[in-house]
Amino acid sequence: MSTVARAATRRRVVASLMLGFCYVGLAAALVVLVAVLGYVVIQGASSLNLEFFTQTPKPVGETGGGFANAIVGTLIIVGIAMAIGLPLGIGSGIYLAEYGEGRLATAVRFTADVLTGIPSITIGLFAYTLVVVPFQTFSAIAGGFALGIIMLPILTRTTEEMVRLVPASLREGAIALGIPRWRVVLSVVLPTALTGIATGVVLAIARVAGETAPLLFTAFGNTFWSWSIRQPIAALPLQIFSYAIAPYDDWHRQAWAGALVLVLLVLILSLSARILVSRRMGA
Repeated sequence: MSTVARAATRRRVVASLMLGFCYVGLAAALVVLVAVLGYVVIQGASSLNLEFFTQTPKPVGETGGGFANAIVGTLIIVGIAMAIGLPLGIGSGIYLAEYGEGRLATAVRFTADVLTGIPSITIGLFAYTLVVVPFQTFSAIAGGFALGIIMLPILTRTTEEMVRLVPASLREGAIALGIPRWRVVLSVVLPTALTGIATGVVLAIARVAGETAPLLFTAFGNTFWSWSIRQPIAALPLQIFSYAIAPYDDWHRQAWAGALVLVLLVLILSLSARILVSRRMGA
């Protein structure tokens, strides 16, 4: 009994130590997160005003102006990226989870894993060669195409894992009722995995919303209003980058404000996705 008691005590001590290490790691991560977000809020909040959201950048040497065109440009580019990345990424994930056997599935998984590790600037060069060069112009389409490619592996692997978590009994019960396999996937599997898939979508959007390197080769940037998706367009990451490396204090101030707005946009998108999923699950 003494040996058993010592073993049990040792397990409790080890479990307590590991739990303590987990708490320490969580605290360290939260401290860093709060420090970064707090610094961005402190630096950027004082520069936010109505002019920032309604005006375009002023010429060099003039103070004031805003990021209105960059905010709209970011929404347009991310919207194009979603239109490209969501169907392909979620569709690939469903295929891998429901029908993914053989060499084709292995190749898709391998490609998704490789894309996850490719630097974003490389994808920007690829989009430049494939979209910008043939059409001989930078554009929002090219920027959205590059960001859509970056979204693909995240959406594919997240969707695959979430669909795999759906109990097999649900599929078997629906098939036993004579429902076709494709209808089972659309009407049973996807609604069940919707929360996890929505989380993957939010992660993918957050991943691409702050990308700068791909947009340097594709969207290029624009200091004026541009609503055409076939022309160069402004974006928050590009504007922040340009202002941050400039030698003007007013531009530095606006760069911090732009960084804060970018963080808030990602937060709003995340909360909106959560609310929509919660309402659907409640219904």
